[in-house]
Amino acid sequence: MEARLVPEHGFNIQFVRIGGLNRVGLRKQMQTALQLPASIVAARTILKRFGAQAVFSTGGYVAGPVMIAAILSRIPVVVMEPNAVPGLANRRVAPRVYRALLGFEAARAWFPAAKCEVTGLPVRAEFFAVSPKRGGPFTVLITGGSRGARTLNRASRESWRLFHERQSPVRIVHQSGPAEYEALAAEFSAAGLEGEVVPFLRNMAAAYGEADLVIARAGAGSVNEIAAAGMPSVLVPLPFAADDHQRKNAEAFLARGAARMIFDREMTGERLFEEVEKLRTNPAELDAMRARVREFARPGAAERAADVMEEAASRAGSFKKV
Repeated sequence: MEARLVPEHGFNIQFVRIGGLNRVGLRKQMQTALQLPASIVAARTILKRFGAQAVFSTGGYVAGPVMIAAILSRIPVVVMEPNAVPGLANRRVAPRVYRALLGFEAARAWFPAAKCEVTGLPVRAEFFAVSPKRGGPFTVLITGGSRGARTLNRASRESWRLFHERQSPVRIVHQSGPAEYEALAAEFSAAGLEGEVVPFLRNMAAAYGEADLVIARAGAGSVNEIAAAGMPSVLVPLPFAADDHQRKNAEAFLARGAARMIFDREMTGERLFEEVEKLRTNPAELDAMRARVREFARPGAAERAADVMEEAASRAGSFKKV
């Protein structure tokens, strides 16, 4: 995605060839190990050509060679770790970072205490401006991200008959992703329910503003947007996420009463229907969830990250180059 979006917005982009190490087979690990030295050299060359004075990373295996190259070149590294448990790359460089900007308090355990702070993940201002919906039918927003989520698509489809048979006064807005959109849209049209199935929502903040409840995965972007908008939610962690970080994100919300959580394997149409009905008929619980989830909202994360980067860059001269 970035290969298209970054040039479209007028920014230069450079690529480093590297594979993953975490949750991959032995063959892939060996291929990555063989790639790593050349990837570090390539990253170091790019950093030198750019005259980099600081490096900012959100982790992921592709960031590994760049962070190692920066550390070897004595360039300050600022990491933003948006999940409750850091990814493998960020864990490996944790002792050597200039500063770690965290999305969750739980992630502090992985970084030197003096070098980390909880800033949250940068979220667009319009999410913080979302007001609780008042009036109209109880609206459930189901989203598995831009590509959709097969489990949520299946469970949503299975629930439509139940909502119709029980005459539940709900409106369903379901972002399906492009792959299953046509089939789901046709079935929803025949289900006799209010709402719509769409392949992609371009204005997610506006969709939140029209919803009473969100059902979503528990990736860092989703949970931070949900917190910023103060949305009650049912989180369904992706079971194959690296280090099971989505489950840990959801559990952090669950522990504070800020969201409900359903395991992917338990997410059926009947379970979806039951959770929605429990919350629809309990407005006090919805209000409590709105208040509790906003405790995770941290406006100004982007501004704080920029300040830390400028500070790190100003210190670059004090790091002896090798």
